[in-house]
Amino acid sequence: MHFSERRNTTRWVIILISFLIITLILWNTYTFFQIFKNEERLKMKLFADAQITIVNANENTDVELPLQIFSNNTSIPVVLMLYDNVVSSKNVPDEILNDRKKLKAFLNNLRNENEPITFEYAPGKYQILYYGNSALLNKLKYYPIALLLIVFLCVALIYNFYKSTKMATQNKLWAGMAKETAHQIGTPLSSLIGWIEILKTEDIDRSITSEIEKDITRLQTITDRFSKIGSVPVLENHDIISETLNAFTYLQSRFSKQVAFTYDTPKDPIIVELNPILYSWTIENLVKNAIDAMKGKGSLELQIEQDAHHVKIKVKDSGTGIPKKQFKTIFETGYTTKKRGWGLGLSLTKRIVEEYHSGKIKVLNSEIGKGTTFQIQLNKKMQ
Repeated sequence: MHFSERRNTTRWVIILISFLIITLILWNTYTFFQIFKNEERLKMKLFADAQITIVNANENTDVELPLQIFSNNTSIPVVLMLYDNVVSSKNVPDEILNDRKKLKAFLNNLRNENEPITFEYAPGKYQILYYGNSALLNKLKYYPIALLLIVFLCVALIYNFYKSTKMATQNKLWAGMAKETAHQIGTPLSSLIGWIEILKTEDIDRSITSEIEKDITRLQTITDRFSKIGSVPVLENHDIISETLNAFTYLQSRFSKQVAFTYDTPKDPIIVELNPILYSWTIENLVKNAIDAMKGKGSLELQIEQDAHHVKIKVKDSGTGIPKKQFKTIFETGYTTKKRGWGLGLSLTKRIVEEYHSGKIKVLNSEIGKGTTFQIQLNKKMQ
């Protein structure tokens, strides 16, 4: 218990430190962006001062430095405007300068990036300097987004690894528990088989021993089921109709007469590759869930249909129904609406159908207060 608590504390400390590091990186990036942006604005003010010097220059004015300022700007787009006319430009494509509509849109973009600089180049005369962000500044602007995307992908990868590891550990635990359960049941089951042979020699009604034998066979089936958890099952050709009816009618004889069992199946066999022991478990889980939903009273219908490539087994009840938003969550491990349920039945059923038999299972339809229909779809064995 203390080890688990320390591990959780360590995990949260690592998460907190990682969050602080990411925050510091983003803050430093934002600060650097602002510093770089302010430096570019200072450069543009020098650009404006150079423009004033050149406009007011005479034969005695040294214009070498202003010209150097103009020529050294190789990355910042600049447009100098006098009213609606372009006085000069730098790092702007000619196709924009020659098209009034494109120029207007371009100036609006520059204005959104940086506040234009208005300066007085002569008494009462003003020019406006529009400038945008350099290519380096634009790349720096998107750096935090790229960083966040990388962090998000790393978190998703870690979460997926953690979830997969946790699921693998849980699967090993359940498989180990199931195999141990099968082993523990095996010993008293062997004794029961011996006792039933003794009872047959006594003057006892044969129908009683016959029913006991059925239950012992059932226990052997259950033991076999648990022993197969965690192992890859062997699939063989079987008639899906007879296998389904065997499981269905066995449960029918052991539930209250207040549940009306009915079935509708094709007459001819339908051959499917399946593991009979695990498949009967899926039918049992669906039937028991249906009876629980009906609170032990109602109608339960089994239908088997087929098309060219698939066979569909439908189990329909007259129970309380399932809200549509729960159609998928009911198959998740641990999800249950029962007070004493473990939430394993439908999860195990889904695994048997989809992972072991390459089929599909879903809630076909459901209405609150009217009932639910589950459907299993399996691939037919092609002749």
